[in-house]
Amino acid sequence: MDLKEFRQNAAELVRRAQAGEEFTITVSGRPSARLMPAGPTHWRRWDEIAELFSSPTDPDWQHDRELVGNDPRDPWANR
Repeated sequence: MDLKEFRQNAAELVRRAQAGEEFTITVSGRPSARLMPAGPTHWRRWDEIAELFSSPTDPDWQHDRELVGNDPRDPWANR
């Protein structure tokens, strides 16, 4: 949408952004700003994210995990 359209409908567009929509605002035909929700609007359904968990695991994960150790510690204790 162009800047003029945004100005004419700002309140409605902000309400729609709060509901989860995203808009790109253009000036002279060039993308200049994005209007989107300030934070997460809802939980994702499993079918929307399941693909993220279907890829193979990192083959070096166990080695890297062992480097970290199992003892919890306060990172600010020695300050």
